[in-house]
Amino acid sequence: MFRRLLPPVVALFTVSALAACSDDSDSGGDAPAASDSGNADSGAAGSGGQTEAITWEQVTAPAECQCSDGSEYHYWVHRGDTDRVVFFLEGGGACFSAETCAPGESATFKPDLSGDSPDGPGGDDGVAGILDFENPENPLAGASVVYVPYCTGDLHLGTATQDYGGGVVVQHVGRTNATAALETLAEEFPDAGEVVVLGQSAGSAGAPLYGGLVADELPDARVTVVADASGAYPGDEAITSIVGGLWGIAAGLPDWPETAGDPPTAWSLPGLFVQTDEHAPDVRQATINTTDDEVQRAFADLIGFADTPLVELIDTNNAQIEAAGVDLAVWVSPGTTHVTTASDELYEVEVGGTRLIDWLSDVIDGEDVEDVHS
Repeated sequence: MFRRLLPPVVALFTVSALAACSDDSDSGGDAPAASDSGNADSGAAGSGGQTEAITWEQVTAPAECQCSDGSEYHYWVHRGDTDRVVFFLEGGGACFSAETCAPGESATFKPDLSGDSPDGPGGDDGVAGILDFENPENPLAGASVVYVPYCTGDLHLGTATQDYGGGVVVQHVGRTNATAALETLAEEFPDAGEVVVLGQSAGSAGAPLYGGLVADELPDARVTVVADASGAYPGDEAITSIVGGLWGIAAGLPDWPETAGDPPTAWSLPGLFVQTDEHAPDVRQATINTTDDEVQRAFADLIGFADTPLVELIDTNNAQIEAAGVDLAVWVSPGTTHVTTASDELYEVEVGGTRLIDWLSDVIDGEDVEDVHS
């Protein structure tokens, strides 16, 4: 069925499927990044209602790093505990056609960083969820952070300049951008004993790959990947080839001996978990999803799965990953929330007597956890 639908699917997908993903900011899916400025202090509300100062340093990336429209790219560093570091991959949609990528016309992704807060992640709205590093229940409280904004429409995986016609030329260089931030992490925190690669929405799609890359940079660190809200997206070979080709994903794939000779289609979104596990089996990998995530639901409808329960798509992907031998930690809770870690719902959700925040803390601490599924 999917292959018969592929031509109209690509048309729909390029026009509007990921518009749902671009609504992350409305649903609390993505914390905003920032525009050009120097160092900034951002108010972070602690659990006791007191305001603590979190200092973010803006780092201007090398010239080869760009947003989709060719504008300057930057990322953010917060220096906390140098032994514990978070590599945070921001979400925010995608584009792969003249319609979805056209400046000023597309509603499917964020093309630059000009509209973001100058105060760093969270900005004037403050912080919540996993970004509330002053909350004592947060397993990442006190950690250092390298925050990777997202403005290339390619799930942090692209390496290509794509001319879509009609004057729409896009820099799909998310892999280049995130690699620059990763190099800063390795340089600034070379002795980190623990690194958490945390991706939300579009950022969660590429998170497993960066888990393997962090392990390459810091082989002595305990690395954990937490991918929140992309578990339903299919690993179909056709769409992996078409969209991956537009973004130039193949050119940015790592030269891992364990995966040498694997075709580009092996690096689908579910496949990233498998490839990373083959290369770096000590990397802990976890996924968080909701059964009726409104953003993932909209995407699934547009690619021909309107009659398939979203949780079935999530379960199919998780089963595929685990069947390949990956010890995947799985959380699936009820509801329509897109990106549970983006709001204080993170501290409230409970399934079968297990709180998400406790489960996540155990995952990050390297403890054995049971899969939690509503």
